[in-house]
Amino acid sequence: MTDLRIRWFGRVAFADALALQEDLVARKREDPEAADEILLLEHEPVYTIGRTPDKSSLLGEVHLRHPLFAINRGGQATYHGPGQLMGYPIFDLRCCGQDLHKYLRWLEQALIEFLAAYEISATQREGLTGVWIAKRKIASIGVGVRHWITMHGFALNVCGDLGPFSRIVPCGISDVTMTSMEKETGKPLSVVDVAYKFQNFVREKIHDLRCKPASTRVL
Repeated sequence: MTDLRIRWFGRVAFADALALQEDLVARKREDPEAADEILLLEHEPVYTIGRTPDKSSLLGEVHLRHPLFAINRGGQATYHGPGQLMGYPIFDLRCCGQDLHKYLRWLEQALIEFLAAYEISATQREGLTGVWIAKRKIASIGVGVRHWITMHGFALNVCGDLGPFSRIVPCGISDVTMTSMEKETGKPLSVVDVAYKFQNFVREKIHDLRCKPASTRVL
């Protein structure tokens, strides 16, 4: 079975994190035995949107106070910045049944179970991607896949200013309210502490996703 490597990078500019993901995806395609990875980090403030002709979730662009990146993931506009734990899994889905739907649901369920340890009762919402507390969204998910190797991933709101979300329609959902772990618990939290707890948690959860050993992959 392919190993899992998890790394905490601290705060990283979006462009630098994107370049690192691109490099790791390329390496993993060349070497199927390379370890699966999860990159954990924070970003400087930035907006992103998937490669879609529908840009309505940006509400125009001139009013945005932070850089905008169009990237190879699904979905509409979102915001990333300090106080968010970003998770970028670089996984070979050929080891997981080549099932993107299963992978998305696994990400959601992993975050839901992780939040339960903080006494936050989160759920999935039918027909919508992400993690929710009623109609409040606490984690956004958007992935890209190349040759069955994943990039991008999830943004878990831990703490910090959620105000920048008000300048867009988050994920194209007009009635959504963004929330954070700190808001839901009423307790001060830090991204670095949450990141280290997530590392230990997700090592156990990876077995729920994988379905066959690396030696049986189709190259």
